[in-house]
Order: sequence, then C-alpha cells, then structure tokens
Amino acid sequence: MSGTAQNDAAIIFDRLGKSFSKKGGPRVMALDDISLVVPRGSITGIIGRSGAGKSTLLRMVNGLEQPTEGRVEVSGHDVGSARGGALRAIRREVGMIFQHFNLLASRTVWGNVALPLEIAGTPAAQIRTRVDQLIDQVGLGALRDRYPAELSGGQKQRVGIARALATSPKVLLSDEATSALDPETTQTVLELLGRINRDLGLTILLITHEMAVLRDIASHMAVIEGGRIVEAGPTYDVFARPTNPTTRSFLSGVTGATLPAFVASRLHPEPPGDQVIRVTFAGSHATDPMLSLLATDLGITANILGGAIEEVGPHPFGNLLISVDAARADQARAYLERHGLSTEVLGHVR
Repeated sequence: MSGTAQNDAAIIFDRLGKSFSKKGGPRVMALDDISLVVPRGSITGIIGRSGAGKSTLLRMVNGLEQPTEGRVEVSGHDVGSARGGALRAIRREVGMIFQHFNLLASRTVWGNVALPLEIAGTPAAQIRTRVDQLIDQVGLGALRDRYPAELSGGQKQRVGIARALATSPKVLLSDEATSALDPETTQTVLELLGRINRDLGLTILLITHEMAVLRDIASHMAVIEGGRIVEAGPTYDVFARPTNPTTRSFLSGVTGATLPAFVASRLHPEPPGDQVIRVTFAGSHATDPMLSLLATDLGITANILGGAIEEVGPHPFGNLLISVDAARADQARAYLERHGLSTEVLGHVR
C-alpha cells in the first residue's frame, strides 16, 4: 500500500480477518484477508448478499467488532488496538446511520439529535446551536417537537442522519440505511447524503444489497462475497467492466442487461444459432449509434433483445443485449471493440 494511498485514505482495511466460534464446532471465517482503501471525501459502497460479511466489516470501523487478523485504521488510528478514551475519541469521529432508525420513542426529533452531544458532555448552549443547525440541514425544522411515532420512514431516517452528524464526525457509516424505505423516499435520502458529502467533505461508507444505490450515489465500490472482496474500484469502472460473476449478477438488475425470459429459456452455450452478445457502452462512445454504423459499414444487422442507457455518477453508461448471425458475430464484435466498446458472448439462440 503506497504512502500516497494511505495519505488520501479515510479508512484502511489491511489484510483484515474475523472469525467466530460456534459452540461445539469449528471457527467460522466471517471476513478473510480484506484489503481495501476508502478514499477521503468519497462515498464508497460495499455490496453483498445476506451473510457475505458486509455488516461485520462495517462494525469494525467503529470498534463494535474486533479483528482476529490484520487491522483497520480510521484517519490514521488503529481501531482494533484502541481502548478506553482512545476508542471513544475514534467513535466520536465516526457517525452511524441504522437501517431501522434506532430512535428513542420517548424523545422528540430535537431530543434524539441532541442525545450524542449530551452523552459527550457538550455544554447546553452549544447543544442548542448545533441541534438547531442539524435539524434545519436535514429539512425537519417544522417537525422538531414531534415524536418518532408521528414521523414517516423517510423523516425518521433524516433524524437518524442528523443524529449521526451531531459530533461532527469525519466518517459517516450507513448500515442499509435505505432498505426499509420506498423507492421515492430512498431517492430523497440518497440526495441528502450526496449533499452532505459535497457540502461537508464527509467520507461516507455505506453497505447495501441494492446495486441501484451504488449507481446513484457511490464514487467507489467493492463487492463482497463469502467474506472476501471479489471486486473493487471506482463505481463507473466496475459497472463498465465487471470481472466477477457476483458483480455481473448484481448488475443485471440495474443496467438493462437481463435477457427476456423467452430468450433466456432458449439460450445454449454452443452453436448452432445466432450469437447473443452483451455490448457495454461507456465513456465517450456511450451515446454513439454503433449498431447503425455496424449495419452501414459492414452490412451486419443486429437484433436488439434488451438494454438501457443511463448515468452512473456523471457519466453515460449502458448495456445492450443483441443477437447476431453466428457466421459474422466475431467480425461484429471486433468492429465494436475497435470503437471502444466491450463485448461478452452470453451464448447462442436457436
């Protein structure tokens, strides 16, 4: 790991491992040899299926779980070796947003946001100023005296975000913060997190099982499977050129890369039949009329089976699923790749 990478890092996972003992059985590895750098000021997402280890990894950052191997650093501090006052100091620099809000039913919006500051022993005058500022920042000024039972799910999550920001952390952790929300509310919460990231320069590390969340907000991402990081990098790069089957599986639901059922049921790995190809449009060629050019320049026609063009971050990105006469498929793929597109053969349809 280079000095530059460490200097630019908010969080460093260095060959991290975590195992648990099962009563009467062998130890189980929840995390295995995790090495990942979370850039300072980024929104980095970790995606994985249930049981993949993503929640355990997140809990390492604020010391709720201790590694059995390796180390995790936050702003240069080794979390695993910190104890007492040193650990409390690290935790004040790490805010946490929870999936199910974790608000105190007996406290108002104002009271829930004030709680971390009260625990930290902040003077009352400073608490009033800080809490008022945060409530306005998340758009809940008119609801400051309401109780959680009187709030919608999105409003509760905004309270959770304000509370997580109360101690002015350097890192904000999001534990499936949008998975309990409807799509429209999810989008407003993601927009709020994006604005907080831009305005405060705050590093956000979020875990999710929804690829659309990473598409809409994350600058960097990592895919975890079976306790290991199987793919990581800038979000756009991972979307454009996924190398791992788990990543491709997650992507299939958000990039127009799913074959219609009537085609998928007839797909075979070997000829005969038309070749089915996934074409990834990215970068400067994402909006070029490449299939028209293919027909014009080479006389090769392609049947479009599915696809979409959208944005990943600020960049256009898309996938098309096409079928091409097997006799000319290699020629078509070579032409598309010469023009900066990537292609993948999915099989053949008879």
